[in-house]
Amino acid sequence: MNKNAATSNHLFDASTLPFSQACENNKQPILDVLQQELQDFTRVLEVGSGTGQHSVYFAPRLAHLTWQTSDVVAHHATINAWHTAYPASNLYAPLAFDLAVDPLPISLASNQPYDAIFTANTLHIISWLLVEQLFSLVGNALPINGKLIVYGPFNENGHYTSAGNQQFDISLQQRDPKSGIRHLEDIIALAKTHHLRLSVQYAMPANNQLLVFQKQ
Repeated sequence: MNKNAATSNHLFDASTLPFSQACENNKQPILDVLQQELQDFTRVLEVGSGTGQHSVYFAPRLAHLTWQTSDVVAHHATINAWHTAYPASNLYAPLAFDLAVDPLPISLASNQPYDAIFTANTLHIISWLLVEQLFSLVGNALPINGKLIVYGPFNENGHYTSAGNQQFDISLQQRDPKSGIRHLEDIIALAKTHHLRLSVQYAMPANNQLLVFQKQ
């Protein structure tokens, strides 16, 4: 794993960087939970780092751990641009990780495994087959008591939790019929098959949730 070499002292105009308003809106509520849930953890892998906005906000505020980004190669330039604009000593450049083709990032198989894995707004974007692949990889990679922390919208008891989520789900499936908001019960059942137990469920703004699974 190569440490992010972005140490430029130049001033950057953040308005010129690729930007996700959703990341901007939810970063502080997520951080509040991460600061509690990751107090005793040291190495975090972020799966699906997207624009990189979350990573540059979380890493310096979780200075006791290392934050490793990862995503498909097509997103690396954007992630690296954010890292260059907002460098942090514990923030690492993205690993190539595509669930459709990669078995797992090479560092997951190293002698220093990640003790926590974080992913935000990914399960409803990828197909169910890839959701299953992700939980399988995480279940194999995490040590006992390691945590998987998942943020996003979920259905409960077979129903949408809001009209907004219903409209969002329709738009997702119009774009890709294999995507869509997942049922919480299905995610919990899938996690159990990979020795991951739901330990805490946090209600988050805008009808999202943050789920904390722990490896048994």
